[in-house]
Amino acid sequence: MSSSSRVILVTGAAGGIGGACVDHLLHEGLRVCAADLRPLDDGEAHEDALDQLLLTQVDVSNEASCKAAVDATLERFGRLDGLIHMAGVHCSEDWEHMTADNFNRILSINVCGTFLIARAAAQGMAKTGGGAIVLASSGSTNLSRQDGKGNSSPAFVASKAAIIGLVGALARSFAPLKIRVNAVSPGATDTAMSANFDEDTMRHLGERTLAGRIGSSTEIAKVASFLVSNAASYVDGQVVAVNGGETFAS
Repeated sequence: MSSSSRVILVTGAAGGIGGACVDHLLHEGLRVCAADLRPLDDGEAHEDALDQLLLTQVDVSNEASCKAAVDATLERFGRLDGLIHMAGVHCSEDWEHMTADNFNRILSINVCGTFLIARAAAQGMAKTGGGAIVLASSGSTNLSRQDGKGNSSPAFVASKAAIIGLVGALARSFAPLKIRVNAVSPGATDTAMSANFDEDTMRHLGERTLAGRIGSSTEIAKVASFLVSNAASYVDGQVVAVNGGETFAS
């Protein structure tokens, strides 16, 4: 199948890595359903690709909303070949102040929401011959530093560690449907989640990588787009670190 015939659903499309995924996929000629909890208006930004683009809202923590986003994609484009799921919430609340309700809210969106949108997408892809799913973990799951302002909370780290388990479980579950499941695990990246980091934190984040800097959302998006493409047809059940060599610089 040519790239122009493939259809990818991207969540978290209002900005950050999700928005960069939409930009990259459209540039590569794919058709994209851009979904986010917030209303999207990318008509001006993607004026030359409006025939390739569908904008919709989705609440990934709501099962019916996930199904509606997939149904809208199938209705507009007639098929679904991939999901890049970047929607999620960050949390920097420390363990002393974290309430049970807030902990569960993070898990509901980042873990249960990931399962719900992945299941809905798999059911849609199964109708058109299979495809690929890319989820989002985080480098915070294997690095225990305290980075000061903006540090990831135990709830966020736990939610992103759960994605690693989901990748393996869903890869096995969806294999009979000819659907691959992988994840990217970004290191520190220049997105809205890092916007409240102070200057000292940003400097330290860059210094602890072999690249000597934090990553860009476009760099993460290119890896996610590869994993959802046919070029990655023999990559399945993997969590790919995209962190500038952060692990080796520790």
